[in-house]
Parts: sequence; C-alpha cells; structure tokens
Amino acid sequence: MVASVALAPGAWLGCLGGGQLGRMFVHAAQAMGYKVLVLDPDGSGPAAQAADDIIVAAYDDEAAIAQFGSRVSAVTTEFENVPAATLELLAKHIPTRPSAHAVRIAQDRRKEKRFFSEHGLPVGAFAVIESDADIDRADSSLFPAILKTATLGYDGKGQARVANKVEAAEAFARFAKTPCVLEKLVAFDREISVLVARGANGETRVWPVQENQHVNGILDLTIVPARIDPALSARAQALATKLVRALDYVGVLCVEIFVAGEQLLLNEIAPRPHNSGHYTIEACVTSQFAQQVRALAGLPLGDPSLVQAAVMVNVLGDVWLDAAQVMQPAWADVLAIDGSHVHLYGKAEARRARKMGHVTCTATSLDAALAKAEAVKRHLRIA
Repeated sequence: MVASVALAPGAWLGCLGGGQLGRMFVHAAQAMGYKVLVLDPDGSGPAAQAADDIIVAAYDDEAAIAQFGSRVSAVTTEFENVPAATLELLAKHIPTRPSAHAVRIAQDRRKEKRFFSEHGLPVGAFAVIESDADIDRADSSLFPAILKTATLGYDGKGQARVANKVEAAEAFARFAKTPCVLEKLVAFDREISVLVARGANGETRVWPVQENQHVNGILDLTIVPARIDPALSARAQALATKLVRALDYVGVLCVEIFVAGEQLLLNEIAPRPHNSGHYTIEACVTSQFAQQVRALAGLPLGDPSLVQAAVMVNVLGDVWLDAAQVMQPAWADVLAIDGSHVHLYGKAEARRARKMGHVTCTATSLDAALAKAEAVKRHLRIA
C-alpha cells in the first residue's frame, strides 16, 4: 500500500478506461488544474478525445502498464472490468483508488453477494451456481428467480428469468455453464441507488438517494430526490456508508438497492461513478466526478448536497435511428427547454441500446423537473 499524499494541481492523474465516465472524470480533473493520462485499447473513445494524453494498449499489457504508472501520481478506473491484477501491479508504486480488493468483489456477483451476507448487509435470497448439481441442490423457494452470469453482465445482458429448476438449467446451458448467481425475484416497489464517496483518511460523504427507472434492463430515468419516505432515504444512505467502510473503499461507489415496502435489499455495487449519478454535475454542490478527483488526489471531499431537483434522461443510439435512415435528433427543441443540460459522449456510431449521452433537467420542484424530462423524451422520440 502506497502512502497517501495530497496531489497539487498540475499533477498527472491516471484513468484506466476510455468511456464516457472517463470523459467526465477528465473534464472534472482539468477544471481543477490536473492533467489526465488515459490507458485504453481504443485511441478514439470518449475519454481519449478529452484527455491530455493517452496510451493505447490492452489492460493486461504489462509494458504499457509500467509506462502508464511511471507517468502518473495516482490511478482510478472508469469501469469495473479493469483486471484487478493490473491495479495490484500499479499499487506497488502509486495509489490506486479503488483498490484491487474492492474491484475483485464488485466484478464477481458470487463474491459480491457473499460479502453482503458476511457483513450483515441486507440482500435477497440467492445461490451460487457453478454446476448443474448446484441447480439441483437449489432450494425450490428461490423460484421464480433471475439467473445472472457471475461476471461481465450489464444492462440486462447475461441474465435470464427462470420459473423453475428446468428453466434454470436451460439458461445455465445457454450461458455456456459459466459460473452464475441464482437470485430470488424480489417484488420491489422502486429501484434506488446511493452514491457514496470515501477518502483515504476515512472521510465519507453521501449524495441524496436516486430513484431509477429501467426499460429493457437499461437505465431510462433517474429522479432526484427519490420519491420515498425521508426515513427510508436516511436508512439507504446509512446502508451505503456502512458498505463503503466495510470494503475499506477509497473513491466513488454506487450502491444499487431494491425498495420493498419498508425493506431495503442490496442489488449490486459499482466501484466507480455511475450512470445514475450524472445529474450531480448540474444539481449538486459537488459532482460525482469532482469527488472522484478529490478522493484520488487525496483532497478533502466536497459537499454532495442537492441544489435543485433533477431528472436525468438516458439517451441511447435508438434516437438517431428509425426504420429507414440515420437521423439527427431534435437538439434545438431539447435545448429550448429551460433547465435542460445536454451531454453527448462523442461516440462515432449510434447503435440501438448504446449509451450516447444524457440530458439532465433541473428545476425548483421535482414535478417541474419531471415535466421537462417528459418533454425531452417527446422531442427525442423516446417511448
């Protein structure tokens, strides 16, 4: 473990990953006077377009990793599937935030669910599936359930709803019998998420609770503040704080939670800023990306308080496409809405279900922000 030293503006920060989360981290770091070196296999991705420099290489290229580590004073990640071994290699010489230990847990649903259980954190019933025999042994009370691949699944990919053991075995075979987690379906009222940040000195800050709506497994809207009882919000924030401390995590972490009546059940964690937290750029005193810079540089964490209500609309590649042609969305109409903030990620090709940008709508009331978000969706032809 490398000792923590506050980094002054002008220092080089490293970012593993070149997607849109990296792009927004770069913007935040540069606004605070830092320079950013990105390592990513794609030299033209969203973060590469904004970074001060980029090393184009695979995440397991040890020569490139050594070069990368020699040029920066601290390293963060912008997506959770960076090899933990890469973080371990870098951590021998410079701070890596998050740590390889935390990333390993978040990368594997088996480890993640077990971590929740072992630390007394509320989680729904589950079983680890590594063989057909594990399905046979699974308690029948788990069904109906969702079978999820233990690694690499996101936005609904690598998941199958199963009503019984026969369907579970069929889905397991479709997943090429890769290790999975079988999760009992939760009859939840809402899906929420909580962003929490922790510094190397143990300082912890938590953002307001976010309410998330998904379509086809992909985030559609984030509504802040979440439309739940304030006492329940406080419990969710306390749960996220307990989790980040149990992980000994440094950086920004997103905790996804199901709300079932008065019950809170952990779904999963993301060891990085999160799509559901993009609204913080306009709606909070300190954005999730500015906080990521602060945690990485060893600086005091910023105030995460909500300044105004916000609704974020996720913009997928579908809005550029119809049955016949590629078309330009009605950005002028969107920008004519007071309080609308358009963010496009610089991706060259629009594809269905591909995250291309987001629009955050801010207002003095949540009802007004929701009305603006619905208008944005109409202009962009988002069903």
